[in-house]
Amino acid sequence: MWSLPRSGHNTESDVVLKGPTGQGNLRSPARTGNRKRPSPGRGTKIPFRFVIDYLAHLDPVVRPMFGCHAIYIRGRIVLILRHRTTHPESNGVWVATSKEHHQRLRKLFPSLRSIRVLGRAETNWQMIPECAGDFEESVLQVCDLIVKGDPGIGKLPHPKSSRNRRVAVPHK
Repeated sequence: MWSLPRSGHNTESDVVLKGPTGQGNLRSPARTGNRKRPSPGRGTKIPFRFVIDYLAHLDPVVRPMFGCHAIYIRGRIVLILRHRTTHPESNGVWVATSKEHHQRLRKLFPSLRSIRVLGRAETNWQMIPECAGDFEESVLQVCDLIVKGDPGIGKLPHPKSSRNRRVAVPHK
């Protein structure tokens, strides 16, 4: 898990995020024991840096997810930033929402659409494609909704499965 340093935000194109121990960066994550600490995007730069800059005052947490970068605010996943060579039609900013909010959000953001890489049917998650003419403007407006606490954006992540946890069972 990575979070922005609290001493302000970096304005350079590379994002240096503080890890759990306050060390490391995106290009060369520190090692802890025999386990490598997670590195969002395996050392790649975070795309669409302006999103993190805009949300910096909310102390976003950035985590790797599906080769992309998930942004959490106050424990809720709100966005995924995606810029990959595979399935370029799915590059852009993915918005955590649900179908009940689609109509309202599409009125605000005409370029908002389902994420094709997730299937042909309408997806709960929506995206603003990187190729949209209003990409940066729309993404910043989504960030404004996040700052204002819009209930249509953000999801609580599912709790981790307990199937791998061993529970001691007392013998009788």
